[in-house]
Amino acid sequence: MEMLRIRALPRSPLPRSPPPKPVTPRRPMARPLAEALEHLVSGIVDHPDDVTVREKQGRGRGTLLKVTVHPEDLGRVIGRAGRTAKSLRTVINAIAGGRGVRVDFVDVNGR
Repeated sequence: MEMLRIRALPRSPLPRSPPPKPVTPRRPMARPLAEALEHLVSGIVDHPDDVTVREKQGRGRGTLLKVTVHPEDLGRVIGRAGRTAKSLRTVINAIAGGRGVRVDFVDVNGR
């Protein structure tokens, strides 16, 4: 019985992959959180044009997202016994993935 010889084909050089991108810190997530919160609150209120979300970086306490709404909509955003506000905070903290995020709700007059 004759044995077949299998020869390996010459290897062609593989294209090199680009160098890995530098690792960026995980802090720049605040703006997408603010946009998500603004989207959620705008769907709840009667005056969505008056909804603004400002972010402020705190020292050691994480990011503060300050939601400003029309005075007539403040009760709607807070909800009965604060349930809606608590739910919004829970969703934002889930999106944040454990990073410190606080959410405050105020009306246009700053109260």
